[in-house]
Amino acid sequence: MTKEPNSPAGSALHRTSDVETTPAQGFEGDSADVNSTRATVMVIDDSKTIRRSAENLLQKEGWSVVTAVDGFDALAKVVEHEPDLVLADIMMPRLDGYQTCALIKNNDRYSHTPVIMLSSKDSLFDKARGRVVGSDQYLTKPFSRDELISTVRKHLQNRPVKRRKHGDTPASALQSTTGSAVVTQ
Repeated sequence: MTKEPNSPAGSALHRTSDVETTPAQGFEGDSADVNSTRATVMVIDDSKTIRRSAENLLQKEGWSVVTAVDGFDALAKVVEHEPDLVLADIMMPRLDGYQTCALIKNNDRYSHTPVIMLSSKDSLFDKARGRVVGSDQYLTKPFSRDELISTVRKHLQNRPVKRRKHGDTPASALQSTTGSAVVTQ
């Protein structure tokens, strides 16, 4: 893993692969292979143990993994890496999982990205709040390897192939939603 300089949120950003993930080629609406290394999963959790465990499990399945320590860290990485799926802890400092999910889902460019909430809180209120902000599923910690992998597989199964329009840059995409919360490079 490498620490990325010039972090927009001012915290450590981790990249788990030395190979740059590129969007799949094709037409909008095409489906990409679920186990393709082109599928990128973002793991957002302030717990290093959870980040590393999820990262290892997901990489063993052939997915690229980008990690973030909190919501601010994650927003910068969403713009840079355009993940195909986001796993977000709820209780984090600075910008929690609910706020992060809402910012992702309220942006036209990223609203299609599945966001799975992760939490040790399993009350009906917590799950409902996750749905209100747009989460696609809720996994209660501790979750098993099989629960994690099957959830990711389910949500990546029919993901559209990414296609960038000429002149459409990722850096400008989330900026309109977050205002000054994310400083683009």
